[in-house]
Amino acid sequence: MHDELKNICTFAPAISESPMHFVNVVRSDEDGRRWQDVIAQNNFINYLQMYLDKEKKAEIFAQYGKNGAQDTGSVESQVALFSYRIKHLTEHLKKNHKDHNTARSLTMLVGKRRKLLSYLKARDIERYRALIKALGLRR
Repeated sequence: MHDELKNICTFAPAISESPMHFVNVVRSDEDGRRWQDVIAQNNFINYLQMYLDKEKKAEIFAQYGKNGAQDTGSVESQVALFSYRIKHLTEHLKKNHKDHNTARSLTMLVGKRRKLLSYLKARDIERYRALIKALGLRR
């Protein structure tokens, strides 16, 4: 086993808090060439960065939630979070049009957002109109 691979194998589990970080990195051939390529190109750090971290979620919940950052379950905060994720996945699919798994995930996420918006529209039309205007969902 290569020295870099030994170092990264002992180093990586301490950094990772989510299994999503290593989906592309874990796959390697028997002598660890994939790991060496990642280390040589200094791309290992890029696998650890996520587009939606705790700070961004807290910012979205603080802006759209009823009671600040602690309000993670209200319809407004959930729809705002889904809208942020939908925008990110849409940009990803513009670059990677053959990524069918992400396309399916995007479709399901749009469906979830649509259901929540329908629920809010039936319950309180004024909150629905304010949310649509704030997020800019209708043209």
